[in-house]
Amino acid sequence: MNKLYLTGARVVLPDTVIDDGAVLIEDGVIAAINPTSTNGATTIDLKGKTLMPGMIDLHCDALEKEVEPRPNVHFPLDFACAQADKRNAAAGVTTVFHALSFANEELGMRNNTFAASVARAVHAWNPHGLVDNRVHCRYEVTDPTAPDILLDLMAADEMHLLSVMDHSPGQGQFKDIAAFRDYLARTYKKSESELDTLVENKLAQAEGAMERIRRLIAAAKDKNIHVASHDDDTPEKVETLHGLGVGISEFPINLAAAQAARGKGMSTVFGAPNILRGKSQSGAMRALDAVKAGVADCLCADYHPATLIVAVFRLPELARITLADAVRLVSTNPAKAAGLTDRGQIAVGKRADLVAVAHINGMAQASSVFSAGKPVFEARFDHG
Repeated sequence: MNKLYLTGARVVLPDTVIDDGAVLIEDGVIAAINPTSTNGATTIDLKGKTLMPGMIDLHCDALEKEVEPRPNVHFPLDFACAQADKRNAAAGVTTVFHALSFANEELGMRNNTFAASVARAVHAWNPHGLVDNRVHCRYEVTDPTAPDILLDLMAADEMHLLSVMDHSPGQGQFKDIAAFRDYLARTYKKSESELDTLVENKLAQAEGAMERIRRLIAAAKDKNIHVASHDDDTPEKVETLHGLGVGISEFPINLAAAQAARGKGMSTVFGAPNILRGKSQSGAMRALDAVKAGVADCLCADYHPATLIVAVFRLPELARITLADAVRLVSTNPAKAAGLTDRGQIAVGKRADLVAVAHINGMAQASSVFSAGKPVFEARFDHG
């Protein structure tokens, strides 16, 4: 039996924090908290560091940048998956849902064939990974060509979370066509003629979107895959999507939409980079304001895994919440939202995904990370 005894830690439990605590791990599972016996266990003294559950990230598209760090510059997919895996381990993220966009031939690598190949590469890499690498398929509802590919991924068990998104100008993230064009021009260096074509196609392909959404959500339900919406901007939109079977609201644009989602029992997700930067890149609701208003269930990395742990440890001061409250935003709550009943807490019987946190010049950093009880990352900041 493989046994580890982590001692000398400030342990973050689901509702409280205990000082000078200890956790016993047996065969990848938490066997005891402050155990009376540790016979045969290897002892690791955490020397006062904070021990928290491994973080669960429902939405991070950083893998896309590992595959395509510059426009039309692509790395081998196994190489990209390995780099993203290491970045997440070093960030204290032990379960990551790699967000891959299916928006055919629209934005760089965000086309269906390429996105599907990345999803399969994640699935192939995961048995070798340091952390649990999962696939979050983001379906752009104005694309009529993606559903068959997404259904194939579901059938092959290569999808673990589905979200439906609509980046059409005039709603959600883009309040008008000018905002939509400006984003594409800045981010993807599109010419005026290319922008004209993209906008025209986007608006034309909206027809039939609702039927495609219904078809995908029904299939996801059959596979027990949870479904999220994206950039909800009105209570009416939230109500419609919830009625279709959506249980997660990612990045609600404003307080009214976030409150509507919570009122329907949906889990809300906001970005940790937003906490660190103090604002949204698109002018939407600040994540900090969502936490203060009590309408934020989960934080995600969005595009930067390293922001999660820093945001968590800044929130008690910024939002006047407890550390246990802040940690639930990246552990218990996302586990519940995604239906992962085996993890997300430091509790007996749960998977031993754990992060020991050091505070370096006041900034939280992962110093030891365990995935299913296996040490997968270690960093020393005391160079003396």
